[in-house]
Amino acid sequence: MKATDSFGCPFDKLYKNQSIQGADISFFRKGALELKLEQVTTPASERGFAIGISTTGGHSRRIFHEHHATTYDFAENSIYVRNLADPYKADLGGPFDFLLLEISPAALQRIAQESDLAGIASLDIKTAWSDPVLANLVKTLIPALEHPEHASRLFVDQLASAIGIHIVQEYGGKLVSAKASRKLSRSHEALAKNMFLENLKGDISILDVAKACNLSRGYFIHAFRETTGMTPYRWLQKERISRACELLRTSEMSLSDVATACGFADQSHFTRTFANTVGTTPGQWRRNA
Repeated sequence: MKATDSFGCPFDKLYKNQSIQGADISFFRKGALELKLEQVTTPASERGFAIGISTTGGHSRRIFHEHHATTYDFAENSIYVRNLADPYKADLGGPFDFLLLEISPAALQRIAQESDLAGIASLDIKTAWSDPVLANLVKTLIPALEHPEHASRLFVDQLASAIGIHIVQEYGGKLVSAKASRKLSRSHEALAKNMFLENLKGDISILDVAKACNLSRGYFIHAFRETTGMTPYRWLQKERISRACELLRTSEMSLSDVATACGFADQSHFTRTFANTVGTTPGQWRRNA
């Protein structure tokens, strides 16, 4: 019997097999080049829900139910939502490149609660359903999946939170309740900012900061944005750039050393982010300063 991954795909057929963990959501990328794979099966489990996003077209699958089978064609940005409590059996046709999300039952309820949604314990089942919003959100994580060692934990957690909110809003079958205005206290704002500044690389989870403030992750994200006008990741990027400008203006440090001091993965990452934010390269900015 061939070894398979947790979604039933044989390892020897996968040319892409990547993963990264976000806040309450596990992310994967699975790709195969075979025109026809053997039948994929997974037994029922209590793992929760799987959401798949097709990054390319041309894939089809024939899914077997108790008394019949149905065939679906996946276009680019087509998604499926699967309850892993149900056994699954399908014939896969054509190459595929899927981004996959796995959400446990407890995580689903936590995401719903922190998002000010009515209690949600299940998701609506969908197959070959178009959702370009979800597709584009999850595709933003592709660089992190390809190079998890360089991924900002803060960025991944923040994006996972946004993805979770979209999923419960679109597929939880519940209406969003009205959100009350909420802001961080001055002490919580100062504590959060200090924790972020002490971890300029973003190697800190939003949950860690929220716990330090004695707040839920979802409440903290909303409150931080309402207090500062920015998401935690965007605020930290702004602080990195501000610190870089100060070092470029007042020191003779090399661009590589400035990049390291300001929490960027390397000089290339620093130059790209600086140029996108300021409109010019760090070297050019230094010459004009």
